[in-house]
Amino acid sequence: MAVTLHLPRPPDLNSSSSTDSSSLNRSVNRSVRVAEIVRRKTEAKDSLVAALKYFAEVEAGTPVQGNDELERNLVSVERVAYSKGLSPEAISVMLEFAMSLRMGTSPCVRVLKCLLPTTVVPHQAVVRAVVWLCVGKLPISTQVVFIKWVLTVFDMIDAKDHLRAIYGFLFSFVTEENLCPYICHLLYLLTRKESVRLFRVRKLLELQSKLGKQPFLLHLLSLYKVFCPELVTLSLPSRMRAGFRNYNGPWKSALIAIQKRNTGQVSSDLPLALETMERSGSRKRKLGHMDLPALTPVVQIQTQTSYNKAVVPLAHINSFVKLLENLHLIELPAQMGSLLGSSLALQYLDCVQDESAFLRLNFWLGHALHEEFLFCGHGGASHSTDEVVKFLERLLSSQHFLQEGFSSTEAFLYKFLNVWDGSLLRPQILGLLSSIPVVPSSCIGRLLFEPLMQLFLTSTLFFKCGLIDSLNGMLVKWLTWHSVYAREDGLDISLNSHTSMNMSLSGFMHSVMELVQFVGRLASMGLQLEGCHSLLLSFVLDFYDTVCDMFRKYGLPLLVMPPVGVFYPALFATDSVSVDRLAQIMYRYKINLTSAKKQEKQTEQAFHISRQTYLEFNRYLVFMVNCLWNSKVFQPGTAVELSEELLLRSRVPQYKASFDLIHHPAFLGHAVDFHRKCWPEKREVDLNSIKPSKVWGWYLEYLFTQGFDGLKQFIQSNISWRPSSASGAKTTDTDLEK
Repeated sequence: MAVTLHLPRPPDLNSSSSTDSSSLNRSVNRSVRVAEIVRRKTEAKDSLVAALKYFAEVEAGTPVQGNDELERNLVSVERVAYSKGLSPEAISVMLEFAMSLRMGTSPCVRVLKCLLPTTVVPHQAVVRAVVWLCVGKLPISTQVVFIKWVLTVFDMIDAKDHLRAIYGFLFSFVTEENLCPYICHLLYLLTRKESVRLFRVRKLLELQSKLGKQPFLLHLLSLYKVFCPELVTLSLPSRMRAGFRNYNGPWKSALIAIQKRNTGQVSSDLPLALETMERSGSRKRKLGHMDLPALTPVVQIQTQTSYNKAVVPLAHINSFVKLLENLHLIELPAQMGSLLGSSLALQYLDCVQDESAFLRLNFWLGHALHEEFLFCGHGGASHSTDEVVKFLERLLSSQHFLQEGFSSTEAFLYKFLNVWDGSLLRPQILGLLSSIPVVPSSCIGRLLFEPLMQLFLTSTLFFKCGLIDSLNGMLVKWLTWHSVYAREDGLDISLNSHTSMNMSLSGFMHSVMELVQFVGRLASMGLQLEGCHSLLLSFVLDFYDTVCDMFRKYGLPLLVMPPVGVFYPALFATDSVSVDRLAQIMYRYKINLTSAKKQEKQTEQAFHISRQTYLEFNRYLVFMVNCLWNSKVFQPGTAVELSEELLLRSRVPQYKASFDLIHHPAFLGHAVDFHRKCWPEKREVDLNSIKPSKVWGWYLEYLFTQGFDGLKQFIQSNISWRPSSASGAKTTDTDLEK
């Protein structure tokens, strides 16, 4: 028998060699690519070094036209600047070249536009550039570009004290009309108390008489007045529009791209990116960015050797105890926005009440909210909404901590409400809205009521509830400010704890009345539009919980009754909670009106509760008692009067008792439950069996045990009721305030 041997097949030499060849080719290609990248980096580095050497050594008077070497070196610098940014040494060389005009004025602006630092800007380079600026050979347009660049990289300059040392040289440029707005901005950032001098105040006032009340002059004068109020006697407006525009358009988007490319994210204590698409229309802007900067000292670490030991940077405070020990020696940071990211910094603001700090912080917020948020479209911000929410939440928490809003936030909201759709960042915007300080009655309609009315009428139920709640929070803050900051004479109040702006008590009362009446109009229309929805009614009653206690709780001699569009929907509501809350509110109204009447008799006051308010309260009270207790609803002579013929045509049995405590839709379920507990053997429910005096008393006690405390207080304070054992009927006596 033949034996078959199975020998192993020889390896496929062609297949193996093909695999090895493919791996070898990939490895070779990778090595070639890496080598090419290294070669390009080396060439770029070498070309940058050669270019910087050229610009450092080029002789004055070298022609520009047809100079290929200039163009080649400038392109090399621009390529590196726009991709990675320039080192401090490169910034110094290029800035010196541009400002010295060694090759004339034509390449100067082009060089300034590519000065994009990677880390810091050397202060020596900026100081030398200012020296060249003082020579006076630069065209005004080039001087403007240079100052704009300084404003853009201001927070990247490594030492501000050297710039403050040449404050006088910079101030001399305010007389140049084209430079004045930018110089005022730079001076605003550099000003300290020792910088304020009488001759400078006089010069600014002289410019104001020549140019008019320009915002940039007013803001610099306001800062001078904070430091030296005795030198600035000019009365400044309490509400000023943004004084300094955004001048960093050509550089900021490029700086953001460089920082992201170099570090993966924008270097910041709490990075916030609000990237927005360019808005269509006449006002065009680049991609914006909002940053909450890191808490860093004015003078950086490398320059601390020459720093004044008597001053402690706020960035070096790491505990509340250390804050208290150095409270009056603290140096504020370079960029005031960093205060929002530090609880210790907010503690410092709350303790010291430094008006200059609030002024600088408001300037930073005004720039961030107006230039980077308000004036940019929202189409491209969807991916960074979370970061914007964090920024606004931090702003809200800071305002809540300080118990007052910032004026820049207020100015931002007045503009933003006119373009808001009611859905974008709704919780945050409504939170900011509730922190708006008292608005004079002369402009509250234009600034707040008109845009809010348009939003309210076209919005959803949940927006209506949120807006009513926000306005309730606003009213509570206004009343709290009145009770805390009211002066002893009772005629003036201070609107903010850190400013001297006051409002007369009559002006404050007019503003409060306007707000309450506006919410009354919103509530009446909202309840009609939403079919008296119980959720909206709950928020409306929350608001009138605040209104009814304005006299007793906050000491304000003002009470405003709810309109009929709120009172009657609440009284005829189908849920017992709303009726009980209305009864509680009417009880509080009576307590406040009674206290006000007694106080008017005991002391002479400049302000009294209006007689119309008493009459309106009595009218509501009589109708409510007749409705819930006396079963006399819709009778002739009452507030809501219907003809007998119309009532008969409704075919409602016992229509006079349709809204008493037994038959009212809000209490009908409780009446049926009480009947079943009293007569469990009866199959038919006869609610009239509850009306006898003894059973009626039990029914009232049953309702009170269900948690209707408002109804209990209302009945006990307004109705004198005693059971009649002889006839078994109940007698009533409505005790009203005349």
